[in-house]
Amino acid sequence: MASLPTTMRAAVLREPGEPLVIETLNVPKPRHGEVLLKVIACGLCHSDLHVLGGAISFPVPAVLGHEVSGVIVELGDGLDHSGLSIGQRVSGGFLMPCGECDACRRGRDDLCGPFFEMNRLNGTLYDGQTRLFTPSGDPVAMYSMGALAQYCVVPATAVVPLPDGLDPRNSAILGCAAMTAYGAVRRGADLRYGESVAVVATGGVGSNILQFASVMGANPIIAIDVKEEKLAEAKELGATHTVNSAQEDVRQRVLEITGGRGVEIAFEALGIPATWTTALDVLADGGRMVPVGLGAGVQTAGVEINRTVRRGQSILGSYGARTRVDLPAVVAMAARGVIDVNRVVHKVFSLDEVNDGYAMLRDGSMVGRGVIDMSL
Repeated sequence: MASLPTTMRAAVLREPGEPLVIETLNVPKPRHGEVLLKVIACGLCHSDLHVLGGAISFPVPAVLGHEVSGVIVELGDGLDHSGLSIGQRVSGGFLMPCGECDACRRGRDDLCGPFFEMNRLNGTLYDGQTRLFTPSGDPVAMYSMGALAQYCVVPATAVVPLPDGLDPRNSAILGCAAMTAYGAVRRGADLRYGESVAVVATGGVGSNILQFASVMGANPIIAIDVKEEKLAEAKELGATHTVNSAQEDVRQRVLEITGGRGVEIAFEALGIPATWTTALDVLADGGRMVPVGLGAGVQTAGVEINRTVRRGQSILGSYGARTRVDLPAVVAMAARGVIDVNRVVHKVFSLDEVNDGYAMLRDGSMVGRGVIDMSL
């Protein structure tokens, strides 16, 4: 590999509610058990909006971006037998397990204590320090790996090599939108062949839930959204039926589709009280509601106690997936064409256009997933 530059361009959040600013930062250095990626692409995720707007508290200045594909350009120490090598193209999972805490030892990467306590609260990696600095030496917080930059550092526990044949740009979405969807369908819902499914909100994660539900044999699969263009795309991704919740009585329509029963599994993929209510309203007796979307800050949603108790319904939260096991499975499924990342990525932006991308995400006009292509 050619020698690395000493500085890079990055989109920096200086104050919540303000636009991201393209700044020059030092190229980070990987430490023990970490890899340095030259970023190919970074996905734009709805959960970023909560940090950008200040609804979720996070240290600033910060670099966001937690859905990444890239090329390994440097290895930290301790990775001699990891199977990773310089020049490999990889996908990086947003949920970066430390591999050592009680949860990680139990295989519950999705509950990794240091990830939540150090990265999500303090913007650091697991030695308590960030890898990002300005040229003058001021620290910059990292949201996951901070991939809205030309280079980023990722713990080796969270990267998986990309097979030849996968579009390296569009494969950025594998580490969040696809992995989160897989975790919801495979882990949260434990979906069984032939079960009926509703997906409430069909953005980046919801689109992938449709794909996984379809390949795992769900039927019917009902996509629920307020945008006709998203519902049209949902039909191409596996939905057998669509319901526009801005125009129809969702509960009545779902009961018609399911012969009066409701669905056995309802996925909620946005994280607002209205979509929680919709997901619960379409649930059958004995059904499972799987919320996936993150709310803005400390947000609550109402649950009808007697209905939940008498009808034996369950609410099973699902955050991400078990990165070390599930991300390789997702990558393999994409490589075999079981899921199609190219259908989910609808809009590509340059780093200079990052605020335009988030504006589309914020106003709901983004169909599927948008990505930042670092080569543009």
